[in-house]
Amino acid sequence: MSEPEEDFAAMFEASEKARRFERGQTVEGIVVAFGEEVAFVSIGGKSEAQIDVTELKDANGAFDVSVGDRIQAKIVSTSGGIMLSRKGFRNAATHRELEEAFNAGIAVEGKVEKTVKGGYEVRIARERAFCPLSQIDIVRTVDPAAHEGKTYSFRIIEYRDGGQTLVLSRRKQLEEEQRASADALRQSIVAGAVLTGRVASVLDYGAFVELGGGIQGLLHVSDMSWSRVPSAHSVVAVGDEITVRVLRVDEAAGKISLGLKQLLDDPWSTAGTRFEVGQVRTGRVTRLAEFGAFVELEPGIEGLAHASTFPPTGSPRGWAKTVSPGTNATFEVVSLDLAQKRIGLALVEEGSRRIALADPNEPPVQGETKGAIGSLGDKLRDALGKR
Repeated sequence: MSEPEEDFAAMFEASEKARRFERGQTVEGIVVAFGEEVAFVSIGGKSEAQIDVTELKDANGAFDVSVGDRIQAKIVSTSGGIMLSRKGFRNAATHRELEEAFNAGIAVEGKVEKTVKGGYEVRIARERAFCPLSQIDIVRTVDPAAHEGKTYSFRIIEYRDGGQTLVLSRRKQLEEEQRASADALRQSIVAGAVLTGRVASVLDYGAFVELGGGIQGLLHVSDMSWSRVPSAHSVVAVGDEITVRVLRVDEAAGKISLGLKQLLDDPWSTAGTRFEVGQVRTGRVTRLAEFGAFVELEPGIEGLAHASTFPPTGSPRGWAKTVSPGTNATFEVVSLDLAQKRIGLALVEEGSRRIALADPNEPPVQGETKGAIGSLGDKLRDALGKR
């Protein structure tokens, strides 16, 4: 076949291809190559069409499709080949997707462009939408400009006029994420679990700890330290990040009890290596009761100095005047019951190192404490047994 015949055959084949398509027809094709001014799109069989490259770029001039991507377009010409145009299709596709997201309650991604009256202008794909100020966050927004330029996930709460009116809510999306997070977190909140939380509020009797997803637990002051704590304020502050152990979960009441000291070794577990009967220790009086004074010997280790072991004063509670909460004094260990976590103590008088006796009619023993320990120990054991 001669060259003119070859050119005629090629033109005829192209003409035949074009006849299978009509102007105004909607087609779907795959981008196969890019030229300087046009891109080439395969639209089925051996048919290939062209489209202006400017129609494949976004508002910033960057290509929004790549080779191998599938696009929808309309045939605008069949003369000398098939020419396509996407004008009207990109917006139609975007509107359709947004309507589907609205109906299905699916989150869409948008960029906060600027602050406007009552809220924000948000860009979703190529569409403009509005997010009220009250819907931009869960917490109150002090500085509206803080959200400008940020990209968030939104829920479409209004879709009207074919997508011309779009109202968004980031708050609903955050609340949904929080509920989902809370449901997952609840599965992990079981007795014995160790979690990290943030102190949300502090009262004298304890602190409420935010565990995530809006779930809070109570860390009682008695579970903050093995030592006696006068107030929760002395241990934690609002905003502190702490690690706690879940002690109890009351699902019916919706209450979670937390512990801090339970993450540390119980000092009583090794007390047998540090205490013995006859030992003299310095301790701090923590509180008084009708039957005696409680004394902290070490953090988390308290003993009881029974009222009967204090020097005679002539009045029923005169002994209490010799010690007061916060007082540091010297005490003798006269009994030890590690299984029950009990230590019996007796006050050692200053100067003479005389141990107070339980019987006010028995004269005190001067000198070393050793000779009085047996008698005093027996009396204290009897006194403690009668409590």
